[in-house]
Parts: sequence; structure tokens; C-alpha cells
Amino acid sequence: MRVRTTAAVASLVLLTGCGAADMTKQASPFANAQGAKTVTLSVQSWVGAQANVAVAQYLLEHRLGYRVDTVQVDEVPAWDALSQGRVDAILEDWGHPDQERRYVDDKKTITRAGGLGVTGHIGWYVPTYLVRQHPDITNWKNLDKYASLFRTAESGDKGQLMDGSPSYVTNDKALVTNLKLNYQVVFAGSEAAQITQMKQFAKEKKPFLTYWYAPQWLFEKVPMTEVELPAYKEGCDADAAKVACAYPRTPLQKYLNTDFAEKGGEAAAFLKKFRWTTEDQNEVSLMIADQKLSPADAAKKWVDNHPATWKAWLS
Repeated sequence: MRVRTTAAVASLVLLTGCGAADMTKQASPFANAQGAKTVTLSVQSWVGAQANVAVAQYLLEHRLGYRVDTVQVDEVPAWDALSQGRVDAILEDWGHPDQERRYVDDKKTITRAGGLGVTGHIGWYVPTYLVRQHPDITNWKNLDKYASLFRTAESGDKGQLMDGSPSYVTNDKALVTNLKLNYQVVFAGSEAAQITQMKQFAKEKKPFLTYWYAPQWLFEKVPMTEVELPAYKEGCDADAAKVACAYPRTPLQKYLNTDFAEKGGEAAAFLKKFRWTTEDQNEVSLMIADQKLSPADAAKKWVDNHPATWKAWLS
């Protein structure tokens, strides 16, 4: 879900509105529909971002009378689509400074829409039951000492560092190289596949080392402890090939197409005010990913239980 200091996670495809589509292949048929009371929201593939969209869509449709279309699009192409007006809003961005400079500051085709209210953080994690056995495993300097615990068929004679999809942009390969660690980055393929592997490891109480991030509902089911990497300092990740520091903590941001921000009426005003907590997002994410509610049903349940929060977004 992230660029340079960030990474992407993929999971469930959100099938709401007219359904999700791959924006690298097609544009929403409703984006820029003249005179139509429609909104097109970009849906990133990780479940926390899906939770944002599910609740925003529910309220736009049931309280403001809009038709909402959702399209699934990778992080960088989402900025292109937003700039071109093929989507109206991105509700959770983990930091794309190059795109922000290009589209917000220079071209002014994208407008900042404020913070989501959630702070994101990526890191390396091990299961807490493993920490109880080996307390010093939470310091990166000791990881090589335990590399044999994490060996898999995919990692060979090295320890496995599990990542999500090979399409995600992370610092992990550079970190392994620059910290001179005896580990191999192995991709699970998607957020859903990564979660499945972690849950299976946890069920069997097996060791695992994984790239993971917060907020994320899985922490409620599989307690994990972060491995302490070299401290993050401003600019330590400026050169992607030389990164040797931890990931930063990132206040997640919203962005709107500039024309939509200026002419989108109640919908644009609502999305600018949309702001909730990590606990709110995790509550909806848990319903979608773990309890297997549809995004629409999860959104309705959250809306029914939290009127004081969302009514402020409509005022």
C-alpha cells in the first residue's frame, strides 16, 4: 500500500456498486457522467481501505442519494486515474511523494482532502508466542541467530521474510541486503494468502517472520510483536536502494480530483469530512475479512452502531 517507504497489500476484491474493475484496463462508466448524481471511488485491495470505501459508499447512497461506483486500482495508477477524472476520490493513501508533487503541487489536478484519522505503520513482525521463547528475537541484530527457525522450501538455506504480493513496493529486499541479513524475501501472493499462511503458522505454533502493517484486524486473532529495525529518521529512505532503516509512521491521507473537489457538491463535502479512528476501521475490516459479512452489510452494521460519528460528516 505504499511507495518507497510504503508497501501495498492485496486481498479481497470489493464488489459493491457496479462492482470492482481493474483501472489499468478500464475506466468507470460513471466517472464524469454529466448531470448524474454519481461518485466513483478508488478501492485499494487491502481490507482496511475497503472498509473506508464501504462506509463512505453506504452513506453516500443511503443518506445523500448518490449512485456510487467502485473500481479497484493499484496505488500508482490510482493517482493517474484520479488526475484524469476517471475516479473522484482516493480515501486512503500511504504516501506517494512523487505523485503528490506532480499532480497536487504542479499540475493541480488533484486536491488534498485531509487526513483519514488513521495512522499507518509497516514493520517486520514475529508471533508473540515466539517472543516468549526467544525474547531477544525482537531486535534485528539477532535475526541471523534465528534464521534457521524461519527456513522454508522457498527460502532455501536462508530464513524466510514473508511479504505480500510481488507487485507491492516495499523496502524489504533493500533492508535484507543493506543490513546484511541471511534472509530471503518470499511473496505470499496477496494479503489474503499472507493472512492464510500466518493463521496456519499460528495454529501450529510455528515460527514466522513477516512484513505486516497496522491498522490491521489480524492482530486481534494472531498477536504479533514488531521487530525493532534501525530507527527511522527523516530522509533515511530517500534512496530506495540504500534503505537501512525502519518504516515511518504515516498519517493516512485522502485525495480528490480537483474538478470534483470544486464541483462535487454534497459528496465532495462529505468525503472531505470523512474521518474516523483506527478502531472504527478495524471494526469494519474484521466484519468483512473475518466474519465474512459483505462490505455493504458491514458498513450498515457500523453505521447503525455509530451515528454520532458519521452524522458529523453530513453536517
